[in-house]
Amino acid sequence: MSSRTGSSLTRGSVLLMAIACGLTVANLYYNQPMLDDIRRDFGLSASQVGLIPMLTQLGYAFGLLTLTPLGDRVDRRRLILGMLAVLTLSLIGAALSPSLAALGAASFLAGVTSTVAQQIVPLAAQLAEPARRGKTVGQVMSGLLIGILAARTLSGVVATAFGWRDMFWIAAAMMVVLALILARRLPHAPPTTDMSYRQLMVSLLHLARRHPALREASLVGGLLFASFSVFWSTLTLWLASPAFGLGADVAGMFGLVGVVGALAAPVSGRLADHGGPRRVLGVGIAIVVASFVTFGWFGASLWGLAAGVILLDLGVQGCQIANQTRIYALDHAAASRLNTVYMTSYFVLGALGSALGSLAWSHFGWLGVSAAGLLLGLGAGLCHWAGRRHVVTATS
Repeated sequence: MSSRTGSSLTRGSVLLMAIACGLTVANLYYNQPMLDDIRRDFGLSASQVGLIPMLTQLGYAFGLLTLTPLGDRVDRRRLILGMLAVLTLSLIGAALSPSLAALGAASFLAGVTSTVAQQIVPLAAQLAEPARRGKTVGQVMSGLLIGILAARTLSGVVATAFGWRDMFWIAAAMMVVLALILARRLPHAPPTTDMSYRQLMVSLLHLARRHPALREASLVGGLLFASFSVFWSTLTLWLASPAFGLGADVAGMFGLVGVVGALAAPVSGRLADHGGPRRVLGVGIAIVVASFVTFGWFGASLWGLAAGVILLDLGVQGCQIANQTRIYALDHAAASRLNTVYMTSYFVLGALGSALGSLAWSHFGWLGVSAAGLLLGLGAGLCHWAGRRHVVTATS
């Protein structure tokens, strides 16, 4: 049996890319189960500590906008290694932070440089055979999604056993090891354009204007990620409340529950390849809506929360795979820039979702959180319905 999964990719390369995506994107989510610990350490309110995940996601959006387009015109390997070096320093800064302001700045920078993952996903799509692109993206995204969920579990356990600062030290050490491995093993991919940086940035607007499917995917994906962030930015606060009285370790364990959704990512990719991504999107949005109904009705029990987490992660991640399969089919030479437009929208709306979650929790409690997530999911469904006539040529 051949060891190759595409025209320029071995199975080993795909596995390495998946692991690298998971380890780097995990840095965005370590803080979520630790928010109550950070709040108590610095003497903050719930709304103040909610700034930490918001700044991390805004940093990620800023990095997507300013750094990800470079993947189309420079050696991605060199760019990735440089970003990992700065990411390591930002994690050390977070571990040493003496105040909310310092932790916020370090979190923003960590978000900016964690966009390493978004250099790797377009690279996998570029090197994969067209007929297997959805499957390959799904495999790499499985690593990314497992990293997101395992990050919460790991940080919850570490924060409970040692303290939240130690989690950032461990994360910095993992980035050093990853950089050493990628320096030897990451596949090469030539630049796909010789445009200047200014031309690259201007081309983002042109791509968004030219492709209605890109605009639709960006809005639908962003609204779904906002709903995702509403939940995960408040789960720790809900579990720490008198209703449960539980710590960061239990909040982190919910990440393991959500791995079910991550493991379904390759299946979503295959369905997007064969049945069309729009069908996967419709089903995924319905599942997200169902998850927030579950949170609202059964969120006072751990079993109800676990069931909702499975639905939420399954729906959001399935939609993510379908959306990325759509956008990468639009223009292969502009894969990084298409990803920039999509993921910048994704994380800007995700950051707003984190802020909305904190506000909903502060004013209306858990039912307010559930209602906010439900409305965002319904909004995504409305946008998907309104854009049903715009179908990517490759999936027609």
